Amino acid sequence: MSFADIGETTYVPGRARVFEHGWQSWSPTGAYRLGETPPRPADETIQILAYRPGTPVPDGVFQGEGLLAIEPGDGSVELWSAPGPGQVPSIRAREERGRLVVSADGPVRHHRAEAGLDRALRDWADTMAEPRRFPAIPPMWCTWYGYWDKVTDADVIENLELAARHGLPADMFLIDDGYEAEIGDWLVGRPGFGSLERAVDAVLATGRRAGIWTAPFLAGHRSRIFREHPEWLVEGAYAGRMWNQELAVLDVTHPGAAEHLVHVFRTFRAMGITHFKLDYLYAGALAGRRHEDLDPISAYRRGLELVREGAGDGATLHGCGAPMLPSIGLVDVMRVSPDIAPTLLPRSGDISQPSQLGARLTGAAREFLHARWWVNDPDCIILRPEVEAREEWAAHLAGTGGLRGASDPIAALDAWGLETTRRLMVPTATEPS
Repeated sequence: MSFADIGETTYVPGRARVFEHGWQSWSPTGAYRLGETPPRPADETIQILAYRPGTPVPDGVFQGEGLLAIEPGDGSVELWSAPGPGQVPSIRAREERGRLVVSADGPVRHHRAEAGLDRALRDWADTMAEPRRFPAIPPMWCTWYGYWDKVTDADVIENLELAARHGLPADMFLIDDGYEAEIGDWLVGRPGFGSLERAVDAVLATGRRAGIWTAPFLAGHRSRIFREHPEWLVEGAYAGRMWNQELAVLDVTHPGAAEHLVHVFRTFRAMGITHFKLDYLYAGALAGRRHEDLDPISAYRRGLELVREGAGDGATLHGCGAPMLPSIGLVDVMRVSPDIAPTLLPRSGDISQPSQLGARLTGAAREFLHARWWVNDPDCIILRPEVEAREEWAAHLAGTGGLRGASDPIAALDAWGLETTRRLMVPTATEPS
């Protein structure tokens, strides 16, 4: 759709700010002064992986996905947003002769507030979701930032024993990327991992919950799904390149693909797994030709409903790399920032990519969503000695109300890292800020 002007506001020079809300978990989010250049993708691949594909931002323009707010500098806030989770327009602001002119490529709501940006964002978030009580989620331990995709069942079991020995209160152990043979072949094990059943059984035997990672809407070009079921893929949809391969998109509107998706999660649930980290979810909302003529956001929401059908009502669905507004009401936990990393700065300079700086900035800007739309996930506690600025990362996590999950190899922690990890591993706050 083309952009049409929908409003404007005057502003106080030197004091005005524009708040851009990013499309998905990893998309930068924050408030910027006029004249500042907000974060933009470093290349076309990152535009697909971490921003909103198909809506690059012109130079000198601010753009929010489903939400853009302006602080003119007089104490008020002008806020334009999507009408609901099913329609998420891109909303822009440009400076013209002392005014900020707002345009959008779809229907929007407009709201004016007098209480400042933080209060306006909280009040707006309350209008976008049905009131819901969020139970406190206990802390967890995750394989990813210690073992990456080379994790083994022995690593899980070793850290299970070390958590008990050192008194780390991880109620759930999450087996992240690396157990599966290929992206899309979730029920086929990677031989180097060992036995998923053995790892899950070991976790359950201690009275803890077990979690698993998937990227449910992706099919890597090396996968069986890609080779054997081309009819299950969204025609013309390109999800980028990761894991040294091109990525296709599962068409959840195809009856065979839908049945497969439900079967995957029903199988995991039968193993005793109750926490499901759903990653790279942006893929489910990519444009392309589907079996059923469904718009991308509606297809994405249907896909999450199918995951829930397989996982069961009591399961915890944990979104990541996920379109934010389209996920309202469908996930229990949501990553609200890019990935953390052992390094302070991202390698590409693009703060949508893994780094402590990007995780801190966007996570703090989205704290207002916690316990309103879901339980926020600010990403994992990693505090081993080689982690840069680890004291600052610990302080950021201590200031959030969201999910606490450790992800260091426990044996790699020094005395400060172990004590601080233990102190941070508390249940989530149950009330919004």
